[in-house]
Amino acid sequence: MTSWQEEIDEIRHRKALSLQQGGEDGVAKQHAKGRMTIRERIDQMVDASSFVEHGPGAGFAEKNAKGEIESFTPANYVVGFGEVGGRRVVVGGEDFTLKGGSPNAAGLRKSVYAEELAVHFKVPLIRFLEGGGGSVAGSGGSGPKTVGSPVFAEPRFKIIADALGVVPVVSAAVGPVAGFPAGRLAASHFSVMVKSVSQVMVAGPAVVARALGKQLDKEALGGWKTHESSGVVDLVVESEAEAFAAMQRFLAYLPQNVDHRPERSSCSDPHDRADAALCDIVPRDTRKPFKMREVIRRVVDEGSFMEISEKFGRGQIIGLARLSGLPVGIIANDCKYYAGAMTAQGSQKVRRMIELCETFHLPIVNFLDEPGFMVGPEAERLGTIRYGMSAVAAASQSRLPWATVGVHKAFGVASAAHFAPFTYKLAWPSYETGALPVEGGVAVAFQRQLAESENPDQLRATLEAELASARSPMGMMESFALHELIDPSETRHRLCQWSHWIEPLLDDLKGPARWGYRP
Repeated sequence: MTSWQEEIDEIRHRKALSLQQGGEDGVAKQHAKGRMTIRERIDQMVDASSFVEHGPGAGFAEKNAKGEIESFTPANYVVGFGEVGGRRVVVGGEDFTLKGGSPNAAGLRKSVYAEELAVHFKVPLIRFLEGGGGSVAGSGGSGPKTVGSPVFAEPRFKIIADALGVVPVVSAAVGPVAGFPAGRLAASHFSVMVKSVSQVMVAGPAVVARALGKQLDKEALGGWKTHESSGVVDLVVESEAEAFAAMQRFLAYLPQNVDHRPERSSCSDPHDRADAALCDIVPRDTRKPFKMREVIRRVVDEGSFMEISEKFGRGQIIGLARLSGLPVGIIANDCKYYAGAMTAQGSQKVRRMIELCETFHLPIVNFLDEPGFMVGPEAERLGTIRYGMSAVAAASQSRLPWATVGVHKAFGVASAAHFAPFTYKLAWPSYETGALPVEGGVAVAFQRQLAESENPDQLRATLEAELASARSPMGMMESFALHELIDPSETRHRLCQWSHWIEPLLDDLKGPARWGYRP
């Protein structure tokens, strides 16, 4: 009787060897560096017992003369389906215990397959990145061989770019990351970096030393102190466990893919909760800053605000939150930095947030305190007006429901980045708007009078007071230039009402986002 038991036993043996990864020594070295293995990370990230690996036996065996396996090198990329909060995801990452995460042949194929799997099944993609990309080792040798890819082969990076327009993509740098893995980290909707163990670099210290003659270690080159404000990562955390929690939280705000819309969850925070503290939060003295994050937290569902890229483009605040259980994107100004002015970095941050919300159909709530684009020689050198107009274009072309709350000020062209078509416009009594701030406007419009005055400071103060009084939002209410001028304590109630008005409209937005060229 013919039996396939011998082959069945070999299949099982190969899969068992795959689970050993880089062997006991390799795993021990990984743990000694304070880092988990890829399989441990996946187990921590997904719901218990939900991971189903794809290609568990991929790798290459060396056999003796009897046909018995003497050694086995697994694919050093692990990937498969799992569940996070009961929702299916694709999760994968490099196995640093083998070749330091630099992909072997089977590992490279599985890494590319991760995006293909997520896009094909339209489920979120979670990546754990740890490795140096390709290596020149082993590229030599004698004998004929093919070089490169077939001429019409689809570019490897196309599926990485395509995934961003189809499913949520979240990535974590959980060790040194350079080259291809660093590119993958940047090509994410949300990226997180573990402070104690990870560095992110286009190329490592040896390449930098050879190319530029600069001697830098990994931490100096691409450590967390560099990237918490570079815009490359959205969050820096203390531990891998914190990274997993942040990724899980981010995904909870987003739908499975662009063909779905965000779902409203149950909410115990009363929709009509009034907060009297908001009435006093904006000082009458316009030169004094206030805490915009406190405004946001007091308005949205309790504990729901998740800030993104806090230390990049610090004049702007972006993040995710919920209103009466409905996920929304948050955009605001932080007057503690450049008075909230839109810098080149801040403009990029705002545009990216708009595009994230546009892709996954999240309504946008904007807390407005905009003094205008950043001015001065450094702002000009950084190309602020180009990046700023890109943010303006993103807002102007948005198809999403927007609600904008005029908290304090809105001046100049930059204020156009805070309004989309059909924006629901609310304002507080502290709101003022115009072409220029009063102080700058007086300096420009009354330059000759001030120069000729015997007491220019007194004249300046008088003119500024007169102009400021004329900028009361009462005129906007009278002219129906906004939907409602409100008691600040009513802000949550008004926005929660709005969230129910616009919810049916989100069904019409399902599908891929569309926009044209932007500056």
